[in-house]
Amino acid sequence: MGDLDKIFKAYDIRGVVPEELDAETAEAVGAAFVRVTGANAVVTAHDMRASSVPLAEAFARGATAQGADVIEAGLGSTDMLYYASGSLDLPGAMFTASHNPAKYNGLKLCRAGAKPVGRDTGLTEIRELVEKGVPAYDGPRGTVSSRDLLKGYADHLKTLVDLSGVRPLKVVVDAGNGMGGHTVPVVFDGLPFELVPLYFELDGTFPNHEANPIEPENLRDLQAKVRQTGADIGLAFDGDADRCFAVDERGEIVSPSAITALVAVRELAKHPGASIVHNLITSKAVPEIVTEHGGTPVRTRVGHSFIKQTMAETGAVFGGEHSAHYYFRDFWFADSGMLAALHVLAALGQSDRPLSQLLAEYGRYPSSGEINSEVADQAAATARVRKAFEGRPGVTIDELDGLTVGTGDWWFNLRPSNTEPLLRLNAEASDERTMAEIRDEVLAIVRGN
Repeated sequence: MGDLDKIFKAYDIRGVVPEELDAETAEAVGAAFVRVTGANAVVTAHDMRASSVPLAEAFARGATAQGADVIEAGLGSTDMLYYASGSLDLPGAMFTASHNPAKYNGLKLCRAGAKPVGRDTGLTEIRELVEKGVPAYDGPRGTVSSRDLLKGYADHLKTLVDLSGVRPLKVVVDAGNGMGGHTVPVVFDGLPFELVPLYFELDGTFPNHEANPIEPENLRDLQAKVRQTGADIGLAFDGDADRCFAVDERGEIVSPSAITALVAVRELAKHPGASIVHNLITSKAVPEIVTEHGGTPVRTRVGHSFIKQTMAETGAVFGGEHSAHYYFRDFWFADSGMLAALHVLAALGQSDRPLSQLLAEYGRYPSSGEINSEVADQAAATARVRKAFEGRPGVTIDELDGLTVGTGDWWFNLRPSNTEPLLRLNAEASDERTMAEIRDEVLAIVRGN
């Protein structure tokens, strides 16, 4: 059995294979998942990592031993698994470690209708059952069958975005040897896009670069290819293709907050006055723009389970995170980088302006991007930062998620990673100089410089 303390996170299961996450653990999780959800059937999908198929098969053994049928969708992106769970109205399990290095793998679990399973919504109960040992089921075993859901997923996405009148676009896509290489060609089929593929070969060893586009160095090949080919836009997906980053026609990286604002405006045009959820590290331009377009901005914690829960509670039509997770009410409140990409492509293709000009109105404030610092004691480092800033004139502090400190001119958020010994800093200000000063002061305190 793997190390449960290390692998059960706030909203998924993830660890090094097989030292922390092994087939025995996956089998026990499959059995516990059926017990906790009461499911008669579950649907699974997996990414391209070498360990994904064995873990998915072990999970299926545990699930079928509890009497549930397992529908295997095979290779797919995480949002394809959400489509499967939503369209089939079944609990689902996705086998992926997303952007983590090759030695990792994990499970993202959801209830029927793609409803999230996190620490407060079933993951704790699953862990307790795995720890104690899942009771044997005395009925007949379930069956395992396969179903190809990729085309259905692609067709469904294209019903959610108005792609009429879109002009031809040249689109570079960097799949990072992840699942975007499997899904993008099918989604783009029939659309007026000239696809320039980068690293579409499925390879869980990630031979070209990490499939983690939030790190700027992993976007350099995409930026170069956009400039070289004169493309209209570049898109980069992470390993399980549930996040999507963009670069404009100049090869410049587009802020996910700008994409959040763009998609929010498009959704508000369809649903006037609706609520839009944004997490607390999204640019303050997002709630400003939502309000300007008649919507109601709703601030929430970072993380898909929190976003989805808040969207369900408020009936929000859309939610965005600065990590490039984008959530849609019409997609079972689940996140889909591909659906966000289609919105951006539709907006670009229905405009005669280049992407840089189209997005100019959505990027208002200089930001640091997310900066990680490895620290031995996350709480102690955070306390030092709080002590340094509290009591300063005009400063406000809240602890909705980590530590958020700000004034009318600047803000920063410092929060611990759920998966690594890191503190993550995001800072933003009304001008570049102020942002840099705040960023550097916080980093000096965190890193003990």
